[in-house]
Amino acid sequence: MCEVMQAEQWQPLAREHERRADELTAGHRERKARRERHAIDDFLFEYYNTRPSVMRRWHPGAGTRLEPTPGGIPHQNWRWYSTAEDGTVGFDAAQFMAERGDSVRFIHRLLTAISTRPAFTGCFGLHEWAMVYRQDEHRHPLPLRLGQAGTDAVVEAHPIRCSHFDAFRFFTPKAVGRNRLQPTRETQVELDQPGCLHASMDGHKWATKLGPAIPGDLALDCFELARDIRLLDMQASPYDLSSYQQPAVAIETAEGKAEYVSRQRAFAERSQLLRTRMITVLELLISPAGTEVSA
Repeated sequence: MCEVMQAEQWQPLAREHERRADELTAGHRERKARRERHAIDDFLFEYYNTRPSVMRRWHPGAGTRLEPTPGGIPHQNWRWYSTAEDGTVGFDAAQFMAERGDSVRFIHRLLTAISTRPAFTGCFGLHEWAMVYRQDEHRHPLPLRLGQAGTDAVVEAHPIRCSHFDAFRFFTPKAVGRNRLQPTRETQVELDQPGCLHASMDGHKWATKLGPAIPGDLALDCFELARDIRLLDMQASPYDLSSYQQPAVAIETAEGKAEYVSRQRAFAERSQLLRTRMITVLELLISPAGTEVSA
């Protein structure tokens, strides 16, 4: 059975979602209009292919249908929505699963596997250091805090244990063999763990891939968490962020390591709450009665 949301209920939610989405993307949109680059914030929009226009679309999520209004409902013209005989409009779970079922089942396996594991907090963000190790050209046009030699020395003085394939694949050739793990796409479900900053940032990716199945507030919560994590990811990196007025988390020191772990644990807790909410949606979609949520 589906919940039917009355117009006086869903219209204010849609307006508030648009306001919040616009606020979250304002800086990026303004910089893009000026053709300015931002080494910290652009990552969420470029790497994850995030479109502000898509973010501001409010979705009620699987299991909820919207009461029609005299002027119509924009959702009725959006992909993976259907109109029932009573005129209500909602997410078409059956059609979505027919087209995206394999992705839904993979995301479910991955998120449930991550949820069963303890958070490992001994990586200290060294993945970013391994991405510039013994290499003259770097991903970001920013100076290195410790210079190239100092950066290389930090990598060589620490064990590296990166479990996330999408971070590991950007390691420099000389850093690859220094990683205690050798993650692949095929071992992602086996290796991803809740303490990993990138695994938590990926919550935004999965929410985006699941599209209208995910309620709007959950989608924006995932983006906001990814934004906050991205800041730590760069603060703990070898890059000098003084041009952005951002202090470094100097993980080469005991104090920096302690700060990193404290913030890492807080992000893991936030991420687990969002992961649990997403798993609930996924289980609804893949259950035997899942297709009934569009009825």
